Amino acid sequence: MVGLGTMGAGIAEVFARNGWQVSGIEVTDAALERGKSILVRSTDRAVETGKLSTADRDDLVGRIEFGGDLAAVADADVVVEAVFEDLATKRNLFADLDRRTRPDALLATNTSSLSITAIAAATEHPERVVGVHFFNPAPVQRLVELISTVLTAPETIERAQQLLDDLGKTTITCADRAGFVVNTLLVGYLNRAARLYGEGFASREEIDAAMVEAGNPMGPLTLMDLVGHDVSLAVLHRMYDETKDRLVAPTPVLTQLVEAGWLGRKTGRGFYGYGPDGVTDAPGPGPKARASRAGELPMALLAPYLNSCLKMVGSWYATPDQIDTGMSLGCRMPKPFDVLAQLGPREVLAAQQQIFAESAEPGDRPALLLERLAAADDPATALVALREVL
Repeated sequence: MVGLGTMGAGIAEVFARNGWQVSGIEVTDAALERGKSILVRSTDRAVETGKLSTADRDDLVGRIEFGGDLAAVADADVVVEAVFEDLATKRNLFADLDRRTRPDALLATNTSSLSITAIAAATEHPERVVGVHFFNPAPVQRLVELISTVLTAPETIERAQQLLDDLGKTTITCADRAGFVVNTLLVGYLNRAARLYGEGFASREEIDAAMVEAGNPMGPLTLMDLVGHDVSLAVLHRMYDETKDRLVAPTPVLTQLVEAGWLGRKTGRGFYGYGPDGVTDAPGPGPKARASRAGELPMALLAPYLNSCLKMVGSWYATPDQIDTGMSLGCRMPKPFDVLAQLGPREVLAAQQQIFAESAEPGDRPALLLERLAAADDPATALVALREVL
């Protein structure tokens, strides 16, 4: 396991929980100690909650050897990378791993936003490089996105799939595209929420309350504060660079939050303020809301989100089941196609048509698949058929 930040330490724990001998590697002593402390806190918490016995915890920790020398990868069957999200850093690392590892070793990157193809192309054997996007916290979250590139050998994907199955993970497979399945949908939804807030469409409280009422575990602005605005901004930049879709161009208020150092919970300020006792009454960074439009929530957020889901299906990038699995397991959000069934394709189309009429953005154009569902004699039956066939 190369890189022992929050994700790397969590992935190391996942492997050790399942009987693997793990070498955890970091570049500095301080980073190594931080990785150890993350692992200790996680496993101690598992003991306290009864999910691990003390003996199992000790065995788990005993299966992980910590060090700072990449020479440890020489005999590895699998190498997973979770270092800083910088393409040049990852390319250099994978070129080095390619030279140091056995020819039959599986090389995997946990990147959430960078091009896996570009990372693989830095090696002499790109056919053995694959993406395994774990979700945080890795020991708890069941979902992993398994990503192949045009260079990945079919047997590499088969091997990675079996590995993740053995680790008890639920996988969705996809090709190498900015954001993959989950972040493409999630970050687009979050960016729109930030845009609506920044344009005074509704207050932060109204936006968040509407989406919680719609069944989400937390509102989008609260979630962005939790994730960190620097993280969201980096993913949006990557998605926009690849697609040039203005819907994923970072909204100005998000860029301003990052420039101001208001990164969310980790800095004490974001869309909300945070103190020792939780959320404070600090004012938000946006303009005063035009309350007359708050009544259009939550459809103002749900229609574009569902439209994006149907575009993804229509482009054959993911199936309804993969999308439902990804968003429900990875984000704890209601299954999108359940939401579509509840609202009705015709109602969602009408809302999306209104949004497109106002924005004139090509990305807001209703998905062809949404139009076809709405035009069916019985849209509900057509939606059931779509979910069963794909």
